[in-house]
This record gives sequence, structure tokens and C-alpha cells, in this order.
Amino acid sequence: MLDKIALILAIIGALNWGLIGLFSFDLVAFIFGGQAAIGSRIIYTLVAIGGIWCINLLFSPLEKNK
Repeated sequence: MLDKIALILAIIGALNWGLIGLFSFDLVAFIFGGQAAIGSRIIYTLVAIGGIWCINLLFSPLEKNK
């Protein structure tokens, strides 16, 4: 379950970075009132933790879905 949450957070981060790269639009900052707003900082931190957690998926053996 934790792996799925981390992947969801990584996807959110990837979509946000895609919007920044393509359109110079930060959706997280837009929703939460700017990059320095506490809501944005929490989301950015959760995405970072999720991305760090996903590193272990690179090194774990593949498992079949249960």
C-alpha cells in the first residue's frame, strides 16, 4: 500500500513538473496560494518523500500482483 501511495505522489509531482516545463504553470502553487504557502510546501514535501520512497522500487525484486 505504501508503494502505491508513493507512486501516486510521484505521478502528481511529475504532472506538476510537466505543467511547469510546458506552460510555466505551477498547479500546486496555484491551488494552495503560492509556492511559499504552507499547503504548497506540505505537498512539495510529500511528493519529495514519495519520490525518495520510490527509489527502493528500483532495487526491489519484481513481484506479481496479489
